[in-house]
Amino acid sequence: MKNKILTAISVIMLFIPWTILPLRTFDWALKSPTAEIMICCYAAFMIFSGIFSILAYTRGRAKSKLMQVCVVINSIYAVGAIAIIAMQCPF
Repeated sequence: MKNKILTAISVIMLFIPWTILPLRTFDWALKSPTAEIMICCYAAFMIFSGIFSILAYTRGRAKSKLMQVCVVINSIYAVGAIAIIAMQCPF
């Protein structure tokens, strides 16, 4: 039962980063402080979901085919989010 719950949470986490697209259609979401805050929040969530999926797969022993797909996609999201945060850091 625990494996199914971990898999369901990982599947839900796949689709949450795509909710930024409808939000970015509003004018208030394109203005400077709001845009950076939104992007950083989504990036932090994507990093969290990547770590969560990897830990659920390895330590939670949720090793189904669907969970393998979730681990791969959420890991790609996490790497992209790390790149986004790195681009925002002033060096």
